[in-house]
Amino acid sequence: MEPFLKKFFPSVLRQAGAAETNIYCQYDSQLLTAFTSSLYIAGLVASLVASRVTAALGRKNTMVLGGLTFFAGGAINGGAVNVAMLILGRILLGLGVGFTNQAAPLYLSEVAPAKWRGAFNTGFQFFIGIGVVASNFLNFFLSKHPWGWRLSLGLAVVPAAIMTLGAALISDTPSSLVERGRLRDAKQSLIRIRGAGADVEGELDDLVRSVGAAKAADREPFVTILERRHRPQLVMAVAIPFFQQVTGINIIAFYAPVLFQSIGFGKDSALISSTILGVVNLGAILVSTAVVDRYGRRFLFVAGGLQMLVCKLAVAAVLVAGTGASGTEHISKELAVAVLILLCTYGAGFGWSWGPLSWLIPSEIFPIKIRTTGQGISQAVNFATTFALSQSFLAMLCHLKYGAFLFYAGWIATMTLFVMLFLPETKGIPLDSMQGIWEQHWYWRRFVSTTVSA
Repeated sequence: MEPFLKKFFPSVLRQAGAAETNIYCQYDSQLLTAFTSSLYIAGLVASLVASRVTAALGRKNTMVLGGLTFFAGGAINGGAVNVAMLILGRILLGLGVGFTNQAAPLYLSEVAPAKWRGAFNTGFQFFIGIGVVASNFLNFFLSKHPWGWRLSLGLAVVPAAIMTLGAALISDTPSSLVERGRLRDAKQSLIRIRGAGADVEGELDDLVRSVGAAKAADREPFVTILERRHRPQLVMAVAIPFFQQVTGINIIAFYAPVLFQSIGFGKDSALISSTILGVVNLGAILVSTAVVDRYGRRFLFVAGGLQMLVCKLAVAAVLVAGTGASGTEHISKELAVAVLILLCTYGAGFGWSWGPLSWLIPSEIFPIKIRTTGQGISQAVNFATTFALSQSFLAMLCHLKYGAFLFYAGWIATMTLFVMLFLPETKGIPLDSMQGIWEQHWYWRRFVSTTVSA
């Protein structure tokens, strides 16, 4: 928003309006990207702390804590009078996101029946998508008002309040309750989840045995996760969130108005275009919800990866054709629309594959003893990669020009091949039986003991 830039980043506004500025370099500002990426550093720290908090306090209480912290960050950003307040608010938002991203996917995976676990977990990404679309609509309608940026930033308190209240009203997961010695509450939680007439004794006994075996080992989780037998899960906890970010989706989502304005759309058109991109992504997540437990995780990963790869290469080609290799020519409206269509197709590919599945896989592959630790590492990698990319994207766009899209295309090709070779299918497998998929895998079986570990 122009009033926001005028108040906090006037040099960026002057640079964007300079006639001689390369179209790829209009918003290249380390201060502006520091404001954006401060959230990810806070989220990185919170993710590592949250693994212990989630184990000690439970999934429910960690989500409540995350909601309260997010609320505080939104309130401070809405009332900010200087850049320091903006960054403080972003840090609190990052802490809130770190705690919530740690607990929510675990919660969904642990309460869902095995045959519907994928559909349940994709709901997390779906509501993230709703937030993105809602924020884009708000930015569009508020962009003309001098105070619109305050409302846009401050309204983060609304989803924070909903999240906090909603988390406070639900029961914790049976796994978490058993882990903390609350067996009676665990049984009641199972009855609520499975239905009043369901026989939950067998499932409860399995949970008690798994937790008992894990506690008998009595080892530091961050040490246990480094053991050879857990090498496959650890590799996935690092590789999958890293690959999710180097698809370039978050960079495009966060900087979409800047990106579209840079390639020839007007200010209002840029906001509308980014909103369209968000709506397409949201619809694609619904597709993933419908098919993830039918066709499996691997199929969606590979199909979505190939779709994103083709679109990234095509975007680079269109930009070269429209702006020249130097980026000094003004792109035509027709080619700018072509970029929008390609990025929407790319967003759809991400929406039914790497978007939701990157939350699902780390939350379902770890044994209970190191589940929160594995999730914490996964989220820390996610935030660290997002920080590095968001801090460097505008400079990368300025210096590499269309080559930035080729950079991401190379990573998409790599990660699609990685999934084809190294990720086994987890569809429909109960959480406490997940060890078997590694024992049967052509590569990972050399690391995994034939004895099911806790």
